[in-house]
Amino acid sequence: MPTNQRLSALAAVLCASFAAIQALGYWHTWLGLPTPAGIALSILLITAYLWISEALPLYISSLGVLAMGVLWLAPALQPGYQPESLYFAFFSDLTLLFLGGFTLSALLNKYGLAQRMASWLLARTGTAPDRVLLGLLLVSAFLSMWMSNTATAAMMFAIVTPMIAQLPQGHSFSKALAIGIPFACNIGGLGTPIGTPPNAIAMAYLAQQGWELSFAWWMAISLPVVALLLGGLWLLLLRLYPPGALQMEHQQAKQPNAPLSAKQWLIIGIFGFTVLGWLLGGQTGISTGMTGLICVLLAYGSGLLKTPDFRNMPWDILFMLGGGLCLGSCLTASGLTAEAAGLIPAESSLALIFGTILLLSAGMTTVMSNTATANLLLPVAISLPASPLLLSIAIAFMCSSSMALPVSTPPNAIAFGSGLFKVGDMAKAGLVVTLMAMVLTSLASIFYIPLFI
Repeated sequence: MPTNQRLSALAAVLCASFAAIQALGYWHTWLGLPTPAGIALSILLITAYLWISEALPLYISSLGVLAMGVLWLAPALQPGYQPESLYFAFFSDLTLLFLGGFTLSALLNKYGLAQRMASWLLARTGTAPDRVLLGLLLVSAFLSMWMSNTATAAMMFAIVTPMIAQLPQGHSFSKALAIGIPFACNIGGLGTPIGTPPNAIAMAYLAQQGWELSFAWWMAISLPVVALLLGGLWLLLLRLYPPGALQMEHQQAKQPNAPLSAKQWLIIGIFGFTVLGWLLGGQTGISTGMTGLICVLLAYGSGLLKTPDFRNMPWDILFMLGGGLCLGSCLTASGLTAEAAGLIPAESSLALIFGTILLLSAGMTTVMSNTATANLLLPVAISLPASPLLLSIAIAFMCSSSMALPVSTPPNAIAFGSGLFKVGDMAKAGLVVTLMAMVLTSLASIFYIPLFI
């Protein structure tokens, strides 16, 4: 039996075992939990196993959360409970926000605007290797704020591969270029709510608690962290892999770009309108999700994107987001998050809780999906009495800043597949960046973010 089938069979056995325990009434009695909380804990453990092991595709596991919530948990809740919130998790304002982001990404890629932007900036970096590296980091980070970081990493590697080929065989600076791109993509995702799923998940959970965070608010608190992390990454890579007396050229950047076409100008207009709508959402009364929907209507209604483009949208990411929010609704409705919060002693200091959350986020994201990590940690963090807003933001930041291994993020895997460096090279730089992110997140939570609350 293939490995995947064995893992799937094991997952099915675990699900059946937990269901049997719950049916017999032992699980919640043993832990002293109310029946709904016991069921929710079973759902959490089953889902955590499936997300961590990836025995099933993550989006299938996410749909399983909905099935277990409706068929298993809802009947155990108070009479008359209607599980609409579980269904709503799969098509909320957050879903429309990400649909808009995916649409912008498709437009920029399909019509070559992202590549033109990268070439335009790199053409202005000159031949000094430190400036070329800085330009690559800035372009990768900026594009990852608006596009999938996986797509950005793939595109940037297509641009940087000819540059690396010009370097002397085995020169260490090639590692700086190859490692810098995925790391900058990961860091850039922090900058906007659509840059990476943990950001939007955190905003959705906070919105359920009454904190309606705007697109502009998120950028205001995240961009300083992004800038400092990029600066630290640049200096770190130059120190680990010094270029020496190298001079670099980028042939693609030297090629003159043709004038922008009418379609490209139209895309720039749609991009500007959408971003402006996101930034001014709190003043116009139009939600970020509705702005994203308008972007989708403009892109597909104008014919710029067509049915094949719609089919190629990363729907699995949307279902993963929905599954995470659905899990949070299950944990909250069952009272399990309140039970978990009650286990933390009232005298526990915020510093201890904060440090524990940061370490958990960094450790889990190093070896598993950052979306899954955020979905597991945020429901508990939001229920804690000790600054849930700061804890949620810290989780979102760390879920995108832990990048020590090739499996930590898809951009890391793409870079590792180039064969230009070993796991040890990525781990050495990645651990330092993760530590920098922990320090900056802590300092921002103490001195900077409270200014915006």
